[in-house]
Amino acid sequence: MHTSPIIELGGIKFDLSTILMLIVTSVIVFVIAKLATRNLSVENPGKLQNFMEWTVEFVQNLISSTMDWKKGKHFLSLGLTFIMFIFVGNLLGLPFGIVTGVHDPEHAHIFGKEIVSVTEEFAKHPDVEEVELAWWKSPTADASVTMGLAFIVFFLSHFLGMTRNTKSYFKHYFQPYWFFFPINVIEQFAKLLTQGMRLFGNIFAGEVLISVLLKLTALGVGGYIASVLGLVVWQGFSIFVGAIQAFVFTILTMVYISQMIETHDEHEH
Repeated sequence: MHTSPIIELGGIKFDLSTILMLIVTSVIVFVIAKLATRNLSVENPGKLQNFMEWTVEFVQNLISSTMDWKKGKHFLSLGLTFIMFIFVGNLLGLPFGIVTGVHDPEHAHIFGKEIVSVTEEFAKHPDVEEVELAWWKSPTADASVTMGLAFIVFFLSHFLGMTRNTKSYFKHYFQPYWFFFPINVIEQFAKLLTQGMRLFGNIFAGEVLISVLLKLTALGVGGYIASVLGLVVWQGFSIFVGAIQAFVFTILTMVYISQMIETHDEHEH
């Protein structure tokens, strides 16, 4: 695996490749949404408009399956943003990668800042001749990104529970019995951890496998053929995995919000 370009500002480390890919993902999603809604037509909708309408309807049905639509309609924009952002982010690392090499730690600077990941790598391995920096990858292959998204869901769902369903929110921590309180608290943090790490694990594992398949080309003609065939199959499967993971993250978001804003009786019905 390649090293990430990391700089330090105010004692905090920032992964420039992750920041770059978050910006790229946001721009792509914005452009798609803008183009799809630029010339809206009822009689003769374009392909992008049809795609966006299908996506909106898909998210509407997803929300309706987890909570009453009167309560859930306010989260349509949230669900639409999550599913599009995560799906696009999951796929960005598939088609290609951008890697640069650094041969001298003294040249490991960008924007006037030292790339600490490079200097640390040279310090750990003095005999290494080159450190490769990966600039293009799926942003969701970074745990800090997926956990950040999961924390947004965690914070929002609990905030809504405390403000819109206060009595039932605090009561559910002591159900079915008061001594279940520690278990119920652990459950909430387990949801946070599993939602973020599930997305990270699936996308990161996919990119690791791609890097392994690319290295097969060093084994000669047979390795090259195996690499090409493996990449074709895995790239296709990765699109499916990326879509599934975007769906899973979004529906879990709606389930967690539903659990916080609806009472136990509403869930029963």
